Amino acid sequence: MKISVIVPCFNERNTIRDILKRIVSSSPELEKEVIVVDDCSTDGTRDSLKELEHQDKGIKIIYHTNNRGKGASLRSGFASATGDIILIQDADLEYDPHDYPKLLKPILDGKADVVYGSRFIGGDSHRVLYFWHSLGNKFLTFLSNALTNLNLTDMEVCYKVFKRDILKKIELKEDRFGFEPEFTAKISRLGLRIYEVGVSYSGRTYKEGKKINWKDGLRAIYVILRYNLFG
Repeated sequence: MKISVIVPCFNERNTIRDILKRIVSSSPELEKEVIVVDDCSTDGTRDSLKELEHQDKGIKIIYHTNNRGKGASLRSGFASATGDIILIQDADLEYDPHDYPKLLKPILDGKADVVYGSRFIGGDSHRVLYFWHSLGNKFLTFLSNALTNLNLTDMEVCYKVFKRDILKKIELKEDRFGFEPEFTAKISRLGLRIYEVGVSYSGRTYKEGKKINWKDGLRAIYVILRYNLFG
């Protein structure tokens, strides 16, 4: 079974080489295609990607001509994916590709159609960071759960793994970080088997390059209400 790893990327010059190396080296027993979508980076990330493009023909790179957001980058990646299973991987080093086997296991075992990682369950290591971010994340997950009738612990997590055929049944529209609650709202109506597994998390600070902010939190509330109450 082939896995398509989609990596949305914007201004990640300091991490892009390392994360791609980790993706390629992780789970060598799996057949993987790696698709990077550069969302018009301006910090030198594109130079690194062009070098990698010549060195490793197994990595496909899509270049956006203007900055469109994570959701738009994911849609570009999904459109190019040929794998049976889609796995979303951020371009920073907050999430560890060594978690791929346990993320994929429920699907490969025939138990699940969708698997969410979770930073809040399991015994994996987690960097201690922002209280208000944690509280905001839990609130958004609670609000999403209340309207989807799911019991996720981490709706906003990067790691979402699912059968590619699911994309034929939903239409994704959100361009930025609203992808997370939109995707959750839309798959909740399909009667899919959804699993959750604990993952490690090495969060970063804003000084280290974290991009999501309070405005994205407000947008997430809107997206949760919009796609759950009005379709």
